[in-house]
Amino acid sequence: MKKKLISEFLGTYFLVFAGTGAVVIDDITKSLTHVGVALTFGLVVMALIFAFGHLSGAHFNPAVTIAFLIHGDINKREAINYIIIQIIAGIAASATLLGLFGNVATLGTTLPRGSWEQSFILELILTFFLMMVIFGSAVHGKAVKSFAGIAIGATVGLEAMFAGPICGASMNPARSIGPALVSGTTQHLWVYIVATILGASIAAGIYKQLHEK
Repeated sequence: MKKKLISEFLGTYFLVFAGTGAVVIDDITKSLTHVGVALTFGLVVMALIFAFGHLSGAHFNPAVTIAFLIHGDINKREAINYIIIQIIAGIAASATLLGLFGNVATLGTTLPRGSWEQSFILELILTFFLMMVIFGSAVHGKAVKSFAGIAIGATVGLEAMFAGPICGASMNPARSIGPALVSGTTQHLWVYIVATILGASIAAGIYKQLHEK
C-alpha cells in the first residue's frame, strides 16, 4: 500500500505541477499557447501512466478512483487513501508553483468562461468519455494494456485542446482543488468536483452494464 500511495502522490504532484505550470509559464512568457498547454497535459498523463501504472494503477485523479471503486477494481479503504493523497499532492504542486512564480494566472485554476451550467455539463461529458477510454484501454480483458498510456494521454490532450478555453477541461478534482485553494480562487471549485465525479461515476455504471456477463 505504501508504494501505491507514494506512486499516486508523485504522479498527481507532477501532473498538476507540469500541467498547471504550463498555464503559469505561458502567462509569463506567452510562448506555449493554448495548444502547448493542452499537449503538456496529455503528454504528462501519458508519461506518468507508463511510469506508475504497474505500481498504483496510475489514477492520479479522485474521480477515476471513485469510478474504479464503483466498478469494483479497488476497495473502499484503498480508495479513501488514494483520494486523500491525490488532493495533498495537488495542493503541494500548486504551493511549489506559488513559491517559484507567485500567484500568476491564479496558478492555472479552472474557471468557467461562460456560465457555471455550461462548464458543469462540459466537465461531466469530458470526464465521462475520459473514463470510458480508461476502462476500454486499461481495464477491459481484451484491451492492449501496453498502449493504455497513449490512449488516455491522447484523450486528455484532445479534450483539453478543444474544451480548455471554455471550462478549463479539468476532468480531475485534484487538478482543480490544488490551484483553487492555494491561489484563493475557490468560487467555482464545486463545479469541478461535482461534475467530474458525476461524469466518471456514470461511466462506471454504464461500463458495468455494457460488459456485464
